[in-house]
Parts: sequence; structure tokens; C-alpha cells
Amino acid sequence: MTEKHAPDGWKMEAQTIASAFKVAAERNPDAIYCKGSTGTLTYGQAAGAIQSLADELRADVQGRSVALILPNSTAFLIAYFATLFAGGTPALINHGNPPATISKLLDDLGAVVTLSDHEHSTGRTRILNDALVESLLKPAELAELTDPSTADDIAAIMYSGGTTGLPKQVPHTNAAVIATMERGDWGWRTRADEVWLPVAPFTHIYGFLMGLANPIIRAGSVVIPERFQPDLIVDLLASEGVTIFGGGPPAIYQAVMSSAKFADARFPELRICPGGGAPFPLDVHKRWEAATGLKIYEGYGMTEIAPITINTEAHGVLLGSAGKPVPDTTVEIVDLETGDTVLGTGEAGEIRIKGPHMMAGYTCSPEETAIALRHGFVYTGDIGTLDAEGFLTITDRKKNVIFVSGFNVFPRELEELLLAHPAISASCVVSRIHSRSGEVPVAFVTLRTAADEAGILSFCKDNLIGYKMPAEVIILPEMPLTPAGKVDRTSLQNSLRADA
Repeated sequence: MTEKHAPDGWKMEAQTIASAFKVAAERNPDAIYCKGSTGTLTYGQAAGAIQSLADELRADVQGRSVALILPNSTAFLIAYFATLFAGGTPALINHGNPPATISKLLDDLGAVVTLSDHEHSTGRTRILNDALVESLLKPAELAELTDPSTADDIAAIMYSGGTTGLPKQVPHTNAAVIATMERGDWGWRTRADEVWLPVAPFTHIYGFLMGLANPIIRAGSVVIPERFQPDLIVDLLASEGVTIFGGGPPAIYQAVMSSAKFADARFPELRICPGGGAPFPLDVHKRWEAATGLKIYEGYGMTEIAPITINTEAHGVLLGSAGKPVPDTTVEIVDLETGDTVLGTGEAGEIRIKGPHMMAGYTCSPEETAIALRHGFVYTGDIGTLDAEGFLTITDRKKNVIFVSGFNVFPRELEELLLAHPAISASCVVSRIHSRSGEVPVAFVTLRTAADEAGILSFCKDNLIGYKMPAEVIILPEMPLTPAGKVDRTSLQNSLRADA
């Protein structure tokens, strides 16, 4: 399935993301740009702080990598754009990574300087946080704020993986980032004066899109929570006039709906609720719309290329699907064995993608690149189907398939069923080694009302063929989450190994 039309005839004026910010600052200097822990900055004030930091960094960072290790914050936004205006290449390292992982990533990156809120043992650290941004404020001289980069220069080094092994560097050019922004706006069409509330880390492709890149297209405002805490998010949605909630994975929406404040809260300005990062159970869609009157517009993407597909009001919404391909993007389903045979409508196989916003490869990882990039496509490792209308449905991760006595069991099918149980608020199904059947499914769940394992297993028995039955249901007080806000499937899998 290929969408060849341009994004509704619309293309961004700027060729680089730094230039896109400068255009927004020139045209809307008094518009609110961001609201962080220490106050609010207009576009003009942010431009002045960016200019100050860029002037400080320029002599050292031109043509070299700069590591950004900061939480979502005003400081992150200033650091990112200052690095670009100084001629450096920003590498976005998740602030939530363990220290050992950060040290390895810094060793691998060879950054000339690290911009962070605390010292790092590898290389030189320039301490920066929201309070210190105050010292950078000065009247902006926009005529002298010059973007030295071109469309072909790297606008961001992101990291893919991270739940298994060391994350891989994924460099994205300005041209790819601009194409990403255009396709995000095609799917979640924005207006002037939007107020964005991002939750996912800005170092994650989804958080980068929702909190850093797309808000500047029409000089929107970004409200930055100090942390993800469901009661706080509910308060901000209500009090800050938020129009776009960059919620992210289903676990985030589930957590917000679990807040004691949610039932009585009203969000009169809210109009767009994007979703992505993991497939959404139908239960989450239905509960959110019943509570707010708003649809979650689910999309699909990955660090290597995003967005790939989006449910949109203009082009159709199919609950349970990830939507239709974004413009100029080819989505195909291929066989799991060789990845060479394109499958027909409704047939399940691996999803492969190509488009103008895809990565060129992993830095210094030719073996990984050869696996992910073949025949001009990114091979996603996800399993899915395409229907006759072009809607993509993701059934599972290729690596998550559970093999029970020769049968394939897809965790998402079981997770959807478990969420249909009235007492279950979240579910995750992983595999456990079994001496006779090879593997068996084990279900982890959290509850919204009282229930026990026996009752849940009885519910499963009424709805599943024998080989798909969970061998065990483990009830948790809350689901572990990755730094990107997804359910930490690896942690749950590892807990079973530890128990064994």
C-alpha cells in the first residue's frame, strides 16, 4: 500500500528544523513558546537564550556531536536548538537510562560536550537546567541567529532499541526531520495557537514529534510537566487550556484514566489526542471516548521512520488499526521466513516500510543495518495485516510471538481478551519456557476492581482454544514502564526467568 499524494498539497517553508524555529520566532516573538518548572518563555525570549548558549558553544562544537542528557524541560528545548545554531550535532540520550548505559553511550558517541543537569564521568559536562536558563536570557538578535546547517546535515541522533542490548544510533537528516514533521501534521492537523501537553521523553521519536518538532510549525505553546503523574496530567489538561495531548502509548492513557481526578475533570479546549508507541487495545479507545467525547487518533512509527500510518478524520478511522500510510510512504506485508514475498490483503506477515523520512542506517552498525534495511525498505520486526482500504493492523512484534507446541500465539490477542474482563485495567503477556510445549503464555495484569487468578483463568478458558491459555495470571499493583512510557515487557519476561 502506497500513498503518493503530497501532504494535502502542503510543504513546510523551512528546509531545516532550526530554520523552522527561527521562522516561528520572527513571526510570533510574543507568542508563548514553553511553560516549564521555572516559568514561561515567549518565542522571542527562547530565541535569545538559544542565541546565548549557541555563542558559548560554537567554537567547540562545530561539526561535532553534542550529547543532550536532560529530562523534558525548557532547558532541553534551549539546548537542542542552541546546539544546531552552533553548528553541532545533537545526540538525544534518554535521561532515564541507567548510569552504566549512559556511560557506554557516551563512550560510543565521542561527544565534545554533554549538556545535562548533572555531571558525567565521560568527557566535559556543561550543566544546564531550567533555573540556569534564566542566566541565558537576553534580547534576541534574530538577524544574527544564523542556521549553518543544510537539508543533508544531521538534525538529531536518536537511539533505537534499549530494552534489549545497547541502543543503536539512528541519525536523522534535516530533510528527514522536516518530512517527519509534515507527515505528523498531515495526520494530526494543527492550527495556530495550539497548546501541546507532551508526556513521552523528547529523546523518543514520539516525544520529539509532540514536544519539540511539530509545535513550532505554527508557533504553538508547549506545557512541560515536571514528571509523569496521572493527577498532575489531569490538572494540566484542565487548567492550561491544552488542545493537543501527546499522550503516547496506551499505558499513558490508562494511567490518566486511573486518576481519582479523571472522572470529574473537564477538558473544554482539548481536541486532538494522538496515540502511538504501542498498539492500542480497543478497551482503551472506548473508555477514553466515553469519558471525554474524543477519539484517540492512533498512529504507528518507530525511531527508524515515523510516522508510518495514522488514523485521521479526513482519511478514515478504524479502531484497532494503526491507520493508513502517510503521504509518499509504502507499507507492505511480507512473509516471515524470507521477507521477500509480498502477501495479499488480510494475510499476516512482517511489516516493511519505505518513505522520504526513513533512516539511512545505524551509525557504526553495518550488521544491524543490513538486517533492518533490505531492498530499500525498513524491516520493522512487527507483524501485521493490511485490509482492502489500506488500514494497517499490527498484531504483534515478530520477536514476541510465543511458540506453543508448534502453534503461534500472539500476545496482543490475549492482552485484548484480558482487557475485556471488567476487573482488568492493563495486561501484558510474555512467554515462559516449558519442558513439553516449548513455551507457554504467562499473563501479567493490573486491576480496577477486585478479582483473583482463578476467576481470570476461568474467563480465559471460556474464550480461548487450549494452546492459547495462559499458564499463569500474575496480578501486579502497577505495570512497570520503560523510560518511553511503554509497558516494560522485558522486565516482566526477566522476572519469570528470575523466578524459574
